[in-house]
Amino acid sequence: MSTVLKIDFVSDISCPWCVIGLKSLEQALLRVGDTVKAEIHFQPFELNPNMGPEGQDIGEHIAEKYGSTVEQMAQSREALRARGAELGFTFDMGQHNRIYNTFDAHRLLHWAELEGRQGELKHALFEAYFTLGGNPASHELLARVAGEVGLDSAAAAQVLASGAYAEEVRATEHFYRRQGISSVPAIIINERHLISGGQSVDVFEEALRGIAAGD
Repeated sequence: MSTVLKIDFVSDISCPWCVIGLKSLEQALLRVGDTVKAEIHFQPFELNPNMGPEGQDIGEHIAEKYGSTVEQMAQSREALRARGAELGFTFDMGQHNRIYNTFDAHRLLHWAELEGRQGELKHALFEAYFTLGGNPASHELLARVAGEVGLDSAAAAQVLASGAYAEEVRATEHFYRRQGISSVPAIIINERHLISGGQSVDVFEEALRGIAAGD
């Protein structure tokens, strides 16, 4: 009999390590097979809530925010590209050269969960940004991607234009910050077990098996 685990995956569309964490978690879930049934809920977190709609050059942004040198940034990008490739995800560093505000993407993800396609949209938005270099602040892009994963693109456009779910997203963001979440990905299992960062498949597998056995 499967153990049901509720997994709250707190993350941002513009967070590359969130891609790594999600891909590793999903592969770990494949390894544990029928012993675990995961209910994954993607929760909002904004790395750059004050980012303007035009975005910012990513090199400039990282240098300002973290003080990284050009050499350090190059090493980090290569490490991400390699980790992504191992997990079957393509980080196209030539395409991905700006960082954007992601609040509207989180509103759309909130709606997509109500429509039963949040996971599909999350994956598609990661690809649209990190692989194809799209702007996740663009309503046009967001509505188009929603349509590509089987959601109603016109309804998605209406959600984006109306400002729907803004209060719900902000309330959820504030909730997780009050819980002490200050970096992502943060993977919370059954509302009490926290796994932080883009861990390996092995780390996630061990955690899943242990939590399932203990719960």
